[in-house]
Amino acid sequence: MTKTVRSLLFVFVMASLVLAACGSPTAEAPVVEPTTAPAEPTTAPAEPTAAPAEDPMAMYAPDAVSGDIITAGSSTVFPVTERMAELFQQEGYTGNVTVDSIGTGAGFERFCVAGESDISNASRAIKDSEVEQCKAIGREPLEFRVATDALAVVVSAENDFATNLTIEQLGQIYSGEITTWDQVDPSFPAETIQIYSPGADSGTFDYFVEAVMEEHGGEEALLAREGAQYSEDDNVLVQGVVGSPYAIGYFGYAYYVENTDTLKALNIEGIEPNQENVDNGTYPLARPLFIYSTAEIMQEKPQVAAFIYFYLTNLEDNIVDIGYFPAPAAEFDQAMKNWETGVGK
Repeated sequence: MTKTVRSLLFVFVMASLVLAACGSPTAEAPVVEPTTAPAEPTTAPAEPTAAPAEDPMAMYAPDAVSGDIITAGSSTVFPVTERMAELFQQEGYTGNVTVDSIGTGAGFERFCVAGESDISNASRAIKDSEVEQCKAIGREPLEFRVATDALAVVVSAENDFATNLTIEQLGQIYSGEITTWDQVDPSFPAETIQIYSPGADSGTFDYFVEAVMEEHGGEEALLAREGAQYSEDDNVLVQGVVGSPYAIGYFGYAYYVENTDTLKALNIEGIEPNQENVDNGTYPLARPLFIYSTAEIMQEKPQVAAFIYFYLTNLEDNIVDIGYFPAPAAEFDQAMKNWETGVGK
């Protein structure tokens, strides 16, 4: 084979190889199917939460009201109103609460005649004549029962002979039918009984006249009792009784509780003045305690409405500690209804 022929053959073979290489199929890339779209959420987006309902009592919160409050009346109710005023201010009230201890009768005169006070403190229910006086100056009293008091008949802790008196004996002592302790009981000392009593403006005086003095000359006999000492200030009475083992006095149970180290409470008709005997109705000298206001005052002075609401709703936590007893549930419920009436609810 000639050199020329061999060269042509080589060219032919190389061309064939190139053509074969160009014609062979290339490997196909795997086909990737598109992924499906993310699933839509199955739950709808949460609706915006509603704004909390406005508290209808927020306007009566201690820190939501301003302006001063004037209260006056019973020395027996005084410790309750004073405590509530202190707590009311501790809770944010920035005004002044005046609490004057001038006696129930004088308190109603200031409330119903002079029209100077916003709240009248009373150790008895308001009289019809006092209601008429209130109406004469455009005031319609609203009553709020706040507690029950057990009237305490007390002697000095140094008195080691007297422990019990009957209602009859009390009436005799305070009318002057009995003047010495041995006339109560021959075993007692033949010493003059020293008499202490609230004054005639006091609801405690009124109650004592009604409960004890009816068969013994009433109010006139009590006021005419020779040697008797009278005061609208129960602390003065406490000090008087403490000063002698032969003295006797009476006032609201709270004042006895504050002075148990120097005073002794007598049983009456054999019944001890305590929570159980007040609740079961056996203690004969138990009585209701009140405060009074009017719808007009409560609506014109929101601070008064706020204070009365605070007063009523905080009694349960404080009344026993003050020295009194809770009002019956039905009476408390009525007081709350009267408050709602007062504010127009």
